[in-house]
Amino acid sequence: MPSIAPNAERMPRSGIRAIMDMAWRLPDPVIGLHVGEPSFTTPRHVLDAAAAAYEQARTRYVPNAGVTELREAIAAKLRDLNGIAAATTEQVIVTAGGMQALQLGMSSVVGAGDEVLIPDPGWPNFNMLVQLLQGVPVRYELRPENGFQPDVADLAALVTPRTRAIVVNSPSNPLGTVLPAETVERLVAFAREHDLWLVSDECYEEITFDGPHVSPAVYDTDGRVISCFSFSKTYAMTGMRVGYVLAPPVLAPVCAKLQEPLVACVNAPAQYGALAALAGPQDQKAEAREAYRERREAATAALDAAGLPYLRPEGAFYLWVDVSDRCGDDVTEWAIRLLKEEHVAVAPGTTFGPHGAGWIRLSLATATEDLLEGIGRIVRCR
Repeated sequence: MPSIAPNAERMPRSGIRAIMDMAWRLPDPVIGLHVGEPSFTTPRHVLDAAAAAYEQARTRYVPNAGVTELREAIAAKLRDLNGIAAATTEQVIVTAGGMQALQLGMSSVVGAGDEVLIPDPGWPNFNMLVQLLQGVPVRYELRPENGFQPDVADLAALVTPRTRAIVVNSPSNPLGTVLPAETVERLVAFAREHDLWLVSDECYEEITFDGPHVSPAVYDTDGRVISCFSFSKTYAMTGMRVGYVLAPPVLAPVCAKLQEPLVACVNAPAQYGALAALAGPQDQKAEAREAYRERREAATAALDAAGLPYLRPEGAFYLWVDVSDRCGDDVTEWAIRLLKEEHVAVAPGTTFGPHGAGWIRLSLATATEDLLEGIGRIVRCR
């Protein structure tokens, strides 16, 4: 038999999905605190716009880079909301969700053997994607004593002649940290100093509690920041699969070209739904943010009462919880036992990198009652 491509076979599977599969196989109901999916329904006007596109048979091919009206609306949003004054329609490429935005951006700059700096703890898909592109993921540690913020001195020590890019994620999945403006500016300066691409994952941009999200592209003076966004979390559109890349001018035509062998174009009715999301009422965003804030307060109060340490999230909808006093050397094995014995699914910290040992990620994107019941079961699992 022919062999499997080594990079495909070598790519690890997400530990989050492994837990999800186990939870689905259990005969009894499971409290799911492992998945980052909004508990809110997609706004009615978004569904109506997508349905109208189907009804009007707007189901043919559209440009590789996306429906023009949507790209124009995205560029305006980037200028008005994100403060990226130079954003143009030509730089926007619509993608099949935030993950494909990252894949498209990285595919345009990462080749076989190139090293990419990725956060640890960080979303496992960063590691998976770099390996799939035959690149070499190099983890930069986010340490508790630094508030899980990146340290530029640490980053500089990891740079080699093969380093091609750095991935930055704010608000962070899994940590819930939000990078302050001065840190974002230093990271862009670091990329400029070492002649690197900076790939910015801004999937949770509109879910912040204690301060604003700052896009690295605001500080990009020479076209090296690749900004990746998604409609999924902001508008509860996870299954509609619409995201976008803001590419530097030199990369934008390359990214648009790469869409052809990847997806050709994103589902056209879903793009019209995304257009309605930007153009229509925005009240659900604030309502969802306040619900996540209330869940954060309720969950941290329960953890405080139980004496379980955690990192207080500033954004996204996750809680990073220290269970090292009960999980021993293997947090994944403990998470599996929690699932089997207490019927609570959590994401083990090591799926986000080696420095996640002893931690778990809890999702605040679930009903408050289930969240608190799940935490109660976590507390009694030793």
